[in-house]
Amino acid sequence: MSSTKSFAAQSADSPLAPWTIDRRNPKPHDVQIGILYCGVCHSDLHTARNEWGNTVYPCVPGHEIVGKVTAIGDQVTKFKVGDLAGIGCLVDSCRECDNCKEGLEQYCSNGMVGTYNGKEKDGSGNTYGGYSKSINAHEDFVLHVSDQLPLEGVAPLLCAGITTYSPLRHWKVGKGTKVAVLGLGGLGHMGVKLAASMGAEVTMLSHSPSKAADAKRLGAAHFVLTSDAAQVKACAGTFDFILDTVSADHDYNFYLGMLRTNGVMVCVGAPPSPAQIPAFNLIFGRRSVAGSLIGGLPETQEMLDYCAEHQIVSDVEVIAMKDINEAYERMLKGDVRYRFVIDMATL
Repeated sequence: MSSTKSFAAQSADSPLAPWTIDRRNPKPHDVQIGILYCGVCHSDLHTARNEWGNTVYPCVPGHEIVGKVTAIGDQVTKFKVGDLAGIGCLVDSCRECDNCKEGLEQYCSNGMVGTYNGKEKDGSGNTYGGYSKSINAHEDFVLHVSDQLPLEGVAPLLCAGITTYSPLRHWKVGKGTKVAVLGLGGLGHMGVKLAASMGAEVTMLSHSPSKAADAKRLGAAHFVLTSDAAQVKACAGTFDFILDTVSADHDYNFYLGMLRTNGVMVCVGAPPSPAQIPAFNLIFGRRSVAGSLIGGLPETQEMLDYCAEHQIVSDVEVIAMKDINEAYERMLKGDVRYRFVIDMATL
């Protein structure tokens, strides 16, 4: 074991603060990463404050991790010391169920192991995430990172990037597809960039007129102010695909009417209250509402390679580790364009 500096929440109502954790020494198939940057996901805040009711304390958040390989186990074949590498939202799964065998580890039938606030498969304790100086994981759950992109912008791809890339790929979004992205935040801005890069005609749906210029800069061809009844009416029956990134309560029915026949609205945000959707809003038009999580390891590597090829990164604001609590408060107010990323050299 080795001692590692981190920032942790000790309870739901305590600020994150310095804490020393023990990291295991690399096992035969382990890759040890010295963390350079870690993105700040809204899930970090939810978990640190126990808003989902499942947090085990102390909790070290962080699952958008990039850094350099500092050590490897003696049976590792995919990485060498000095390689750039990343870790996303999961660090293990059963690897035996049908989903795992198909590269869909995020849907592991026996439960994936989250990068933080998860339980190690060997029973050795809880997992601690990327608000720390280093992390170990089995090489199968470590990803190759290109040296052609700024690493601070790559870090959020490990969650925000794959969360939006996966449904766009699954529903075969591409040239000729009319896509709407609902919500221009950490997820939404990646949805716009990725959908536009795939050749889709992208429309930004937002209640904030101030987002219009940014939406177009990111690749949206159109902007619809959802508080403007005339603009909303003009969208009726327009879109093949709506990517719903909003995690606050909102009326799904308001947007279902914007779908064409056979259109689908995919939810990647997680509102706290159950949705109320009359069946007729789906039956007429054969519309669908679906959900999507992150991606499995093969798809996440595909996404990283795709972003490197197309020079796509997240728009980020780099912060020092000591400013994480302030960043959480700003995140709640939507005061970030569009992802906070921690420079771990400041820990």
